[in-house]
Amino acid sequence: MIELSLIGIGTGNPAHLTLQAAEAIRACDLILIPNKGKGKDDLAALRQEICAQVIADAASGPRIVEFDLPVRDPTIADYTARVDHWHDAIARVWIETIRAQLPAPAAAAKVGFLVWGDPSLYDSTMRIAERLKATQEVSLTVIPGVTSIQALTAAHAIPLNEIGAPFTVTTGRQLRENGWPESTDTLVIMLDGECSFQAIDPTGVSIWWSAYAGMENQISLSGPLAETAEQIIQTRAQARADHGWIMDIYLLRKS
Repeated sequence: MIELSLIGIGTGNPAHLTLQAAEAIRACDLILIPNKGKGKDDLAALRQEICAQVIADAASGPRIVEFDLPVRDPTIADYTARVDHWHDAIARVWIETIRAQLPAPAAAAKVGFLVWGDPSLYDSTMRIAERLKATQEVSLTVIPGVTSIQALTAAHAIPLNEIGAPFTVTTGRQLRENGWPESTDTLVIMLDGECSFQAIDPTGVSIWWSAYAGMENQISLSGPLAETAEQIIQTRAQARADHGWIMDIYLLRKS
């Protein structure tokens, strides 16, 4: 049996690591770090840095192994089916890597996977781990982490919701295809590679945007959407060119 821990590590700032997460990292026999390819080396490097800060004795600490993530199959037209197929492929890579690194594990070998932000929020790590659980080889533990939403609202020093009011967390694709939900005046938009705020009427809407929220290279812009949108688009494009990758998130609120 393999004890798999999905450890939320916050948004790239080692100071976001909780005591529970640090203890879980130190308790591992093996830590898996995904390599997302050229241009995203920083993501693996940040995970390596977190491990280096937490693990006091590298010689006797957990083995740290990077592995290449498979890519999505562009020939599968249906989005859900394409993602499902991709998750199957990732699960196979996980178990193959674990078996290769722990060919004859002791009872309850501990394997850790460091998850950006929190495993519960727009992250598929738990869904992939469920595939491993189905083999009855793996048990699952989840360690919560600081979310990008928390980092965003902290960066701008704003509350997430207005007094007694609901808010909606959704994706850029949903905003583009379905527009602003009628049930709320506050939206948090994640997983948006296309600046989908361009798809809505900016009248009376304010935006709070952050890239690399919570990290040393954090960029934050805010203001009326009609006045700020173009600045965000240009800043985002430049940041992506400079770093080779970008993670951003924003909050929209109707006045």
